[in-house]
Amino acid sequence: MPEPEPKAVAQSSSSAIERRLQRLGLHSNQDCVIHLPIRYEDETQLHTVASARVGQTVQLEGQIAYSEVQLRPRRQLVAMLRDETGSISLRWLHFYPSQQKQVAKGKLVRVRGEIRSGFNGLEIVHPRVSKAGGALAATLTPVYPTTEGLTQAKLRKIIGQALENADFSDTLPEAVRQRFQLIGFAQAVRTLHHPPANITLASLEERTHPAWQRIKFDELLAQQLSLALARALRLQQKALPLVADHTNLFKTLRGQLPFQLTGAQERVIAEITHDLARPYPMHRLLQGDVGSGKTIVAAFAALKAIASKTQVAVMAPTELLAEQHFHKLSAWMSPLGIKVQWLSGSQKSKGKQEILNAIACGDIQLVVGTQALIQTSVEFHRLGLVILDEQHRFGVGQRLALGQKGEQQTDTTPLLPHQLNMSATPIPRTLAMTLFADLDVSVLDALPPGRQAVVTKLLADNRRDELIAHIYAEIKKGRQVYWVCPLVEESEALQLQTAVDTHAYLQSVLPDLSIGMVHGRLKSAEKTAVMDAFRSGEISLLVATTVIEVGVDVPNATLMVIEHAERFGLAQLHQLRGRVGRGAAQSVCVLLYQPPLSAVARQRLRAMYETSDGFEIARRDLAIRGPGEFLGLRQSGVPLLRFADIETDSRLVQQAQALAAELLANARDVAQAHLDRWMQGKHVYLRS
Repeated sequence: MPEPEPKAVAQSSSSAIERRLQRLGLHSNQDCVIHLPIRYEDETQLHTVASARVGQTVQLEGQIAYSEVQLRPRRQLVAMLRDETGSISLRWLHFYPSQQKQVAKGKLVRVRGEIRSGFNGLEIVHPRVSKAGGALAATLTPVYPTTEGLTQAKLRKIIGQALENADFSDTLPEAVRQRFQLIGFAQAVRTLHHPPANITLASLEERTHPAWQRIKFDELLAQQLSLALARALRLQQKALPLVADHTNLFKTLRGQLPFQLTGAQERVIAEITHDLARPYPMHRLLQGDVGSGKTIVAAFAALKAIASKTQVAVMAPTELLAEQHFHKLSAWMSPLGIKVQWLSGSQKSKGKQEILNAIACGDIQLVVGTQALIQTSVEFHRLGLVILDEQHRFGVGQRLALGQKGEQQTDTTPLLPHQLNMSATPIPRTLAMTLFADLDVSVLDALPPGRQAVVTKLLADNRRDELIAHIYAEIKKGRQVYWVCPLVEESEALQLQTAVDTHAYLQSVLPDLSIGMVHGRLKSAEKTAVMDAFRSGEISLLVATTVIEVGVDVPNATLMVIEHAERFGLAQLHQLRGRVGRGAAQSVCVLLYQPPLSAVARQRLRAMYETSDGFEIARRDLAIRGPGEFLGLRQSGVPLLRFADIETDSRLVQQAQALAAELLANARDVAQAHLDRWMQGKHVYLRS
């Protein structure tokens, strides 16, 4: 049975509190039930001063031996608590007069806080203070995610009231719970809100307790149900089947390529061609490591659509990447008599209207551009295929807007364009199962023949002179070099070498070399001129910011230097490394770092040194950053997991995926009740 409509959260006389609850997403009793603690405090026992250890959070009782406000080295309130086993310092760097009274000399108090090693022995900084002698807590004390102006005490009270009134009916039948060895929902929730003192903190904090296992399974099941429904909904939508004979176009394009397609490319082209012939919109994710040949696969997909008398739109997140696609696609398509047009926001209005008219009447078959493609002035005659490169760098609204450009009204239902999403950030299997389960996924898992793995070297900043000498030798052999810097202008906070300063420095130490510079602040025409000069070999050494992260393809560039590599993310380092190794010659990527390194920076650089496998890099990056940061999904509308961890809970992911398919096939009412509890309508935003 579907879950009854949840009752409203207990009314508060303060509308301000209601607004704060809403900021936390707490609109009903049911919301409060699954607003679970992030950690716990153990107030069920008292410790002695003698038993306290550094790093331990303790609860002590004793008498204040002295209390005073010290003015040096800074104004602070300092007190000493004494029990029968010893004494400990208490310190407040910020305090109120009421706190001074609370710890006046002679007072009997109970304090709670983390033990630190201070200048005069053990101390607690900013302890929580209450009267001594009160009853100890019967259960561990929950600490909830909260917002400014909503205290833990108030939130605990509100959640406690909600727990008295909420619906605890179990959305999973007994047979399902037994099959997956899950405890009941009510037991799990009550245990997590008020865990008995005999439950170990470790099992709660590490989320291994059976109560957490049930909650994580429920969350993963709701997500899998949502994605399966999103996929089913897409299969009900209509698209124009692209079934025209493409044989001659494909044959001609293959004949003009200076390379052989890999088996992986041929397989993916066949998958896409099959999808495009179906009467509902293709939503395929094409993922492959840097240099795996995604663009040529996209070209064959475009040919299939163009053969069927429809238009194709290719959208990239940056002008540099979009322009790179335009050059490549034009070189492949123009000999076939296909008109390709470049469109960007920086284009001058003169002549732009003619381009827009040509797109609107269908004279232009393939349009390549940036977000300019979704401007209201851009209208397509018959858009059959949308290709999004680095699709995770676009928001949901941008992806929807481009898809709607191709929406064609019919007598019964609108026809939507097919969509191919490309990503050079390989997605680990568990992440694909959780966040991309509604998409068809194609993987380019082989590099084109002749490509050599890039050698990665770590070099401390104090060996810069050796590096300069190596660069000079490489360029004298006829090779070209990238030197990447993270910032354009000096930042005192980060103290990074800038592209401008580096360019000037390299010109001074390598005066007989042609050195260019490109960064995001350059005008589009200037950027294009510099890149063209680098491609043609007029510039030997290119100083750049991360605008060259994706899309730049210069086979003669064999050396990549990344300045302050410790400041870059792992995915970005891997993308930059992929700018070299695109020709037959052995290439090297030098990660120039400035010690000392943070723990995270060491992890990143070690990963870069140990592997060039994009999927392994992605797995490590996911472990370091988590899924939201990894895919840029925080603003995409995809609800990230609150409780489950896609790496450590991969077994639960597989179980939830299997059960979701069963419920949707045989027990829709159970699936709906589960979605009502966990998603509350959010699943409609899942995949756009």
